[in-house]
Amino acid sequence: MLGYLGKLIPVREVCWMLASKDQLLASHEEFRKLAQEHTTYEQRLDSLTQKRFLTDDEKLEEVRLKKLKLRLKDQMESIGRQYQLQHNQVA
Repeated sequence: MLGYLGKLIPVREVCWMLASKDQLLASHEEFRKLAQEHTTYEQRLDSLTQKRFLTDDEKLEEVRLKKLKLRLKDQMESIGRQYQLQHNQVA
């Protein structure tokens, strides 16, 4: 499976990421907040991409939202890596 930046990710790692994401959503307040914000940006981007033409302001908003989404994704991945390290140390 291809992951972030087109790198191959082993199937076992994908399963771990999905399981840990569910666990983080259930137990980690900051992760849950970031995920909700990411979803909000994604929904707004979807509404912009459904338009046939974008105004200049909408084009700027689209770029801004993409950058914000990427920043949130990076933060969520960082939390996920910390969670995985802690989980591996306990196991």
